Amino acid sequence: MHLRPPSIARGVSAFLWAVGFGLFIWLGLVGIGISHALSVILAFLSFGAIFLFVRIFGDEELRQPRSRGESR
Repeated sequence: MHLRPPSIARGVSAFLWAVGFGLFIWLGLVGIGISHALSVILAFLSFGAIFLFVRIFGDEELRQPRSRGESR
């Protein structure tokens, strides 16, 4: 019997990362004395950017670039 974690869709994973980091950014901005309105705006912008970044680049393994002399 092999126990393994369940498969999670890339969009769900990206959303969870974005929520976590967005909350962290919002709490950090409030903690250093930035106004609540500005911290909410920056946190939402960060949420969107993090979501898109993780959604696009988060699940793929990066390939090593081939050298010019190397053939297939």
